[in-house]
Amino acid sequence: MKLLRGEIMSSITNEDKYFNDSAIDHQSFFRKLRLEYFSQPVFKLFRQALPKMSRTEKEALQAGSVWWDGELFSGTPDWDKLLEFDLTQLTKEEKAFIDGPVEAICTLIDDWKITQESKDLPDFIWQFIKTHGFFGLIIPKKYGGLEYSALAHSAMVMKLASKSITAAVTIMVPNSLGPAKLIMEYGSAQQKEDYLPRLASGSEIPAFALTSPTAGSDASSMTDYGVVCHQNFAGKNTLGICLNWEKRYITLGPICTLLGLAFKLYDPDKLLSSETEPGITLALIPTHLQGISIGRRHYPLSQTFQNGPNSGKDVFIPIDWIIGGRDYAGKGWSMLMESLADGRSISLPALSTGAGKLASRTTGAYARIRKQFNRPIGDFGGVSEALSRIAGNTYIMEAARNLTVSSIDQGEKPSVAGAVVKYHLTEKMRQVVNDAMDVYGGAAICMGPRNIMGRIYQAVPISITVEGANILTRSMIIFGQGAVRCHPYIFKEITSVNNKNKIQGLIHFDKAFTAHVIHVIRSFNRTFFTALTDGRFCKTPAKRKSKNKIPITTEYLQASRPYYQKLSRMSVAFALLSDFCMLSLGGKLKQMENLSGRLADILSYLYLSSAVLKQYHNDQAYSEDKALMQWSCETLLYDTQQAFSGVLANLPNHTIARLLKFLIFPFGKTYHKPSDQLSNKVAQTILSSSSARDRLTSGIHSSQDINDPIGLLDDALNKVIAATEAERKLHQIVKNKQLDNYNSAEKRPMNFIETINLALQQGLIDFHELKVLYQAHLARNEVIKVDDFNQDLQ
Repeated sequence: MKLLRGEIMSSITNEDKYFNDSAIDHQSFFRKLRLEYFSQPVFKLFRQALPKMSRTEKEALQAGSVWWDGELFSGTPDWDKLLEFDLTQLTKEEKAFIDGPVEAICTLIDDWKITQESKDLPDFIWQFIKTHGFFGLIIPKKYGGLEYSALAHSAMVMKLASKSITAAVTIMVPNSLGPAKLIMEYGSAQQKEDYLPRLASGSEIPAFALTSPTAGSDASSMTDYGVVCHQNFAGKNTLGICLNWEKRYITLGPICTLLGLAFKLYDPDKLLSSETEPGITLALIPTHLQGISIGRRHYPLSQTFQNGPNSGKDVFIPIDWIIGGRDYAGKGWSMLMESLADGRSISLPALSTGAGKLASRTTGAYARIRKQFNRPIGDFGGVSEALSRIAGNTYIMEAARNLTVSSIDQGEKPSVAGAVVKYHLTEKMRQVVNDAMDVYGGAAICMGPRNIMGRIYQAVPISITVEGANILTRSMIIFGQGAVRCHPYIFKEITSVNNKNKIQGLIHFDKAFTAHVIHVIRSFNRTFFTALTDGRFCKTPAKRKSKNKIPITTEYLQASRPYYQKLSRMSVAFALLSDFCMLSLGGKLKQMENLSGRLADILSYLYLSSAVLKQYHNDQAYSEDKALMQWSCETLLYDTQQAFSGVLANLPNHTIARLLKFLIFPFGKTYHKPSDQLSNKVAQTILSSSSARDRLTSGIHSSQDINDPIGLLDDALNKVIAATEAERKLHQIVKNKQLDNYNSAEKRPMNFIETINLALQQGLIDFHELKVLYQAHLARNEVIKVDDFNQDLQ
């Protein structure tokens, strides 16, 4: 490739504003030398080596915005920026809705009957959902919707999920990936006027059909198609689309009246434009049209939200039924990529956090109530370890949920952060629920109205699978998209290389690549220095009043500073490792999904740790939460270290791997999992009835009704705690043989009631102690009961 020097130099003046990096020398003489002898050969090499991206890949990479994930990728995260960021607060109206209709629907729902007997929400619940506008949470008020924030949407799903997965999914899906969101963002004025009021009122039931038998994660292999043509429609010759499709796994599909449909559009006669294959397109399809087959259901792991397949054979629709009109033909994938952020960033993380909070509240209570070997099972080290994971991971989930939805409410479209929280919060839900099942033991595997965790345990794989399967999200999306979008220079370099104007592309590339080289040199030096010092000289927040009026206190800094420093060290090491992986592997990294997955883990753990520190900053008035923050940070730092080790152990170039290992871990791996002492502190958070437990589990459905399993556990926990001293005293009395608790007449040991009555008669305990012992005994026995049925399991 030969470029005339005059052409290059004449382009420089007009291009200087493309990048603003003070480290780049803009003097024409040195710029000319750099362009000709350095940048131009590299530019040529990049154009040859860079793998071709499909249209769907390009649109996915361009979707969303870069936010805190970009700070982490830079290697020099600005912690002040994080702490000055305002977490969204619910409005009075949103609080009233959550405390009113949302709490009411939780009280009305009998999830056992829904999932075991009726296999659907009862009619009065469907009517309640429609009447109170649950399908219009995100729709603007001028169209009859509630126009609530992302935080409110998240809070509602979290509360609903703690009572019924079926109800939560039914409500969350139309408010995330569905026709309403797409119409709001891209619909024509007429489509907004026609559909949004009906969707808000529930007179239209929406669903969105994307997945087909041959196209799950790979939308480019979609076989559903539409052909632009003229047909008679409503008595008129109409320009439109003849559609054929087969979809499955469509939530609300079996009962929907308005189907959002994704398909490949073909225009062989060039009736729309000169392009014969516009590409993936989205349209609105009333399901009463002739040729549509709909109504059959899937049965996803005993969850009974409406979900099923649908298909269409030669279904004709007018061209104006494309979402946004004919100008949006072929733009469907980019529309979906922008909209998918809601499902990934809001709904599924909220559902996961709700499950974590429910497990924390109920499993901690059960472990305090349930006794074995005359001790609460929560006192045993193995159980305590599981409880610490339940509480600690729930704290991480809540922190990440709050940070991510707040960014959405403030205008961000966090595609990479959304993928992070989708993957890691659903995976943490899986770990939390598994730990809870282990602690409950037999009580968790016997299904019935008393079983709190059983249905959630069954539902976990659903969240793992939908909105981008977790394996794909981790191994391809988080780092694959993050490396391009969040890296300070990669996206600029790729854009420059793909510029059809080669001269202009070279000018842009020169600036980006030169800055990138300087960035790598700085990262190289900083990585080794911060490794030697464990980040002790890295910048951390200073004691001051921050702009959002939450002070940065001495106590906060003493507790959090070591973690800020360690995370800064890991961030710059990640920046260096990412660059060396991309430099040494190039396009091969895209196929090395195990490496990409571990790099994704590092970015994810840095993001989750940031969220934890932000959450603790907001809640620093509560000193009881310090142990939760410490456990979370130490766990995530250890996991980060392990992910680094996994990458370094598997880099194909062993020389580079050894160099990076020396730079990043000159003293070996120095981070460890939380100590037993710290883990025990975290476990105690949910083993007692305390403000810390209430804070950790706030936002889920709670009840004072002992006929509700959650209400029964809370009531029993309070009674057992109240009887602690009396139980200890009674145990000592029996142990010291101050009481003969053998029934000689019936030749058997006395039961508990007989024993405490005899102790009262002999003056060993007083009436108050007898009362609290009796109440705790009855409550404990009620809690440990499990459901049983007749031979027909009825």
